[in-house]
Amino acid sequence: MVDRFAFIIHPLGFEDLALKFPILRRLPTFVSKLGLKLYGATKASDIRGIRSKTGKELEGLFIACPLTSEMLIHGDAKRNIDTIVKCGRIAEAEGAKIVGLGAFTSVVGDAGVTIADRLDIAVTTGNTYTVATALEGALKACRLLGKEPSSVPAAVIGAGGSIGAAIAKLLAPDVGRLTLIDLDPARIEQVAGEIQCGTPIDLSTDVNATLPEVDLVVTVTSAVSAIVQPHHLKRGAVVCDVARPRDVSAQVAKERPDVLVIEGGVVRVPGDVDFGLNFGFPPKTAYACMSETMILALEGRFEDYTLGRTLSLDKVREIRELAAKHGFELAGFRSFERAVDEATIERVRQLSQAG
Repeated sequence: MVDRFAFIIHPLGFEDLALKFPILRRLPTFVSKLGLKLYGATKASDIRGIRSKTGKELEGLFIACPLTSEMLIHGDAKRNIDTIVKCGRIAEAEGAKIVGLGAFTSVVGDAGVTIADRLDIAVTTGNTYTVATALEGALKACRLLGKEPSSVPAAVIGAGGSIGAAIAKLLAPDVGRLTLIDLDPARIEQVAGEIQCGTPIDLSTDVNATLPEVDLVVTVTSAVSAIVQPHHLKRGAVVCDVARPRDVSAQVAKERPDVLVIEGGVVRVPGDVDFGLNFGFPPKTAYACMSETMILALEGRFEDYTLGRTLSLDKVREIRELAAKHGFELAGFRSFERAVDEATIERVRQLSQAG
C-alpha cells in the first residue's frame, strides 16, 4: 500500500481567489471574506507520481484552507487554529499519515504545536527544509552573480532569535565575514560565542549602518512590517528573506533592479509528479515546505518534525541528507511569489558591475 501525505494550502490574498472566481473582482472585500469562510476547508486535489530514487512511491493531497494571509496574520489565532485543525481532520479521513502546514498556516499561534497536539497524525511546518534550501539558494545566487561566498561580507538579520541563530551558525563557515544583526545585543553576543569557525564575526543593532556594506543578507525576524528598504542595500546584493511576514519591502523589487531578492528555493520533486493543481510553479517542482512533508513520508518518518519557533541544526543537516537520498534538489528561486528567471539574474549581474 502506498503511503499518503497531505499539505495545507491557502490563498495568499483575494487576488488569488479572483483568478479562480472572477466575479469576486466586482464584490466588496467583506463579501469575499464571508464567502471564503462559508466555503470552508476542503480537499483541493490529489497528488500522484512521486517516486524516490530508492524506488518508493508516494501519494498525497492538497487541502484548501479558507483563510488568506492577512486573515491568518491578523485574525483571531484560536479561530484560525480551529480552521487549520479542520483541514487536518480531512487529511486524517483521507488516510494521510503526515500533514504539512503551508505558507502562513505555519506561523499561526505557536507555529504548529497546538495543531499537532489536536491531530492524530504527524505535523510539520516544513521550515527546516525551507531554511536549508534558502541557505543553499543564497550561496548559489552569490556565485551566479560572480561572487564567491567565502570572500564576501554577509549578514543575518534577526540573528538573536532561534531560527536566526541557527541560520547564522550554518552560514558562518561559508562566508568571508558575518555580521549578526538584532535589536538585543546580549542575544547576538551569545550567538557569536557559539559559532565554532574561524570566520570574523561582527555585531550590530542597526540595519541602516550595516546593510550597505554587505553582499549577502539573510533575514528572519518576527517583525510585523518590512524592515529592509531599498536604500539599505548595496549594489549587487543578494537578499534571502526567510521571514513570514516578509522582512523585505516590496518596494525593493520596484526600485532596486540591481539587487536580487529570493524568498526560498524551488525544489524539483522526483518522479513524474502530478499535483492536480496549478499553484504557480513550473511542472514537477514545489515549495521546500511541501517537499519536507514528502521527504518525511518517503522516509517513513511519520512524526512531528518541525514545530514551534526553534530550529534544530541537526535536523537541517538531516533533512538535507534525506532530500539527496530521495532525489529532491534545488531547481530555481522565487521572489515575491514569482519565479526568478535567468534574465533577471543576468540583469542584476550587469547592473552590479556597472559604475
